Amino acid sequence: MGAVVADDGPSGVKAPDGGWGWAVLFGCFIITGFSYAFPKAVSVFFKELIREFDIGYSDTAWISSILLAMLYGTGPLCSVCVNRFGCRPVMLVGGLFASVGMVIASFCTSIVQIYLTAGVITGLGLALNFQPSLIMLNRYFDKRRPLANGLSAAGSPVFLCALSPLGQILQHEYGWRGGFLILGGMLLNCCVCGALMRPLEPPKKSEAPKEPAEKKVKKKLLDFSVFKDGGFVIYTLAASIMVLGLFVPPVFVVSYAKDLGYHDTKAAFLLTILGFIDIFARPVCGMVAGLKWVRPRCVYLFSFAMIFNGFTDLMGSMSVDYGGLVVFCVFFGISYGMVGALQFEVLMAIVGTQKFSSAIGLVLLAEAMAVLIGPPSAGKLLDATGRYMFVFIIAGIEVTTSALVLAMGNFFCIKKRSEEPHTKEEAAEREELNKCEDKTPEDAKVDSIEVEQFLKDEPEKNGEVVTNPETCV
Repeated sequence: MGAVVADDGPSGVKAPDGGWGWAVLFGCFIITGFSYAFPKAVSVFFKELIREFDIGYSDTAWISSILLAMLYGTGPLCSVCVNRFGCRPVMLVGGLFASVGMVIASFCTSIVQIYLTAGVITGLGLALNFQPSLIMLNRYFDKRRPLANGLSAAGSPVFLCALSPLGQILQHEYGWRGGFLILGGMLLNCCVCGALMRPLEPPKKSEAPKEPAEKKVKKKLLDFSVFKDGGFVIYTLAASIMVLGLFVPPVFVVSYAKDLGYHDTKAAFLLTILGFIDIFARPVCGMVAGLKWVRPRCVYLFSFAMIFNGFTDLMGSMSVDYGGLVVFCVFFGISYGMVGALQFEVLMAIVGTQKFSSAIGLVLLAEAMAVLIGPPSAGKLLDATGRYMFVFIIAGIEVTTSALVLAMGNFFCIKKRSEEPHTKEEAAEREELNKCEDKTPEDAKVDSIEVEQFLKDEPEKNGEVVTNPETCV
C-alpha cells in the first residue's frame, strides 16, 4: 500500500487513459453502485422494521434519508481526509465503516440504534468511498474521461436493479437481521475497490527534486479558492437548484400509478423500466460527450440534459393512464442517465485535477441541503393538494431553471472572462514561455533536438511529467 502521504494529485503526471485505469474504473463502478443504490435498496426491509419496532413508515424512511444526507453532507470531511491521507487509505477505512455499520445494525433493538448504525456509520463509510473513487477516476483518465464517467455512473442503475430483488430474497430467507448481516459482508467489497486505487507516481528518473514535497506539506486540506472561479460558483448554484427536483419523480411515480388504480406489482415495474433505460443511457452519453466537437462544449450538453429532464417532468404531469407513465419513465430514464453521466465530468472540466478533491466536497455539501429539502417539500405539496400533477410540475420547473442558470451563466459570464492568467502558476508558466521565445537561435536548435527526442520516447512512458492543461468551461 505504501506510506500515508498527502494526496495532491499533481497535474504534471500524465493520465494513463487505460492500463491500470480500467481496474480503477471497475472499482469506481462498484462504489458508485453501492453509494447510490444502497439507500434505496434498504427500503425493502422497512415493512419488517415497522412490524418489529411498532413504528410508522415515516420513521423507517429516515434510514434512507440519513444515508443520503451522510453521502452528500460529509463532502468537505472527505475532501480533508483525501488531501491529508490519500484516496486509498480513506477508501479502506470507509469500506470497514460501511460494513461494520450494517453488521452492528443487525443486532440493534431500537430504531434509533439503526439510525446511528445503518444510517450514520454506514452512510459515512459509503461517503468515504464515493468521493475518493471519483478523484482517482479523474486522475487516471483524461482523453477518455467522459466515457469513464459514463461507465462509472452506470453502476447506480445496475446495482439498484440487483440489490432490490436480492434484498427481498434475503428478507424472505433470513429476516431483516440476517439480511443486514449479509449486506454488511457484501459492503466489505468496498475495501477491495479501495485497494485497486493505486496512486500515480512521477517518473523515478526525475531529479527535480524536493519542491513537490514542500508543496505537499503546504497544501490546504480544503481549498476554498475554488469559489474564486466563476465557473465553479455557477455550477454549484445550478446543481443545488437541480437536486431540488431531480430525485422527486422517481420517488413519487410508483405512488402516482397506484393512485390511478393500478396494481402494486404493475406500478413498481415502472422503476424497472426507468432503471433499465438508465443503464444504457449513461455510457452512451459518456461516449457522445467524449467526441472531439462535443467535449469542449460539454457544459451545454449538460444543460440540454437538464432541460430534457425538466421538460419530461412537465409532460409526465399530464399522464392519465399507465401507458403515459411508461412513456414518461422511458424519457425520464434517458434524461436522468444523461445528467448522471455528465454532472461530475463537467465539474472536473471546470476546476481541473488539482482542485477537484476540494471542489466535489463543497458541491456535495451544497447539494445535501437541497436533497433534504426537495422530496419532503414535494410530499407536503402533495398532502396539501392531493394531486401529483403539481409535484411533477414543480420538479420540472426547478430542473429547467437550473439548466438555464448553468447555460446562461457560462455563456455570459465565463465565456467573456479575461484571458489573462489569474493564478501564480499560470503567470509563471506564461513567463517561462516568454523566456523561451527570447532564446538565441543556437538555444532554439538545441531545444528542438531535445523536444524531438522527448516526443520519440513519450508514447512508451506513461506517467512522465508533461504539461496537461485542464479543459475550461
